[in-house]
Amino acid sequence: MINSETIIRISSYFTIIAHTPGRLRVRVNPKIVNEAQNISLDDITNLPKKISGIEDIKINKIIASVTIIYNPTIFKPKLWEDLIKNENIDEIKEIVNNLSKEAI
Repeated sequence: MINSETIIRISSYFTIIAHTPGRLRVRVNPKIVNEAQNISLDDITNLPKKISGIEDIKINKIIASVTIIYNPTIFKPKLWEDLIKNENIDEIKEIVNNLSKEAI
């Protein structure tokens, strides 16, 4: 099960490769395997079903990257950058919780 705390924790393993409004591509640190007992790949790829504004998530295990397609009018691009930099976390938690389609 994934929740806003888990999203924030796993984002600490991400580094931005490319970011244009609506599309974020990040490199994933291999140390993310430390979170394997808490979250599965299915949990991540199913996030669009659980949070309004996230349209698609693609995971490329070969090159250790994740591409997130999102609605930039719902999730401002700066919000993603703040998440990766671990800034304005309380605001991010509130937004994610408000946009949840179900309890996460």
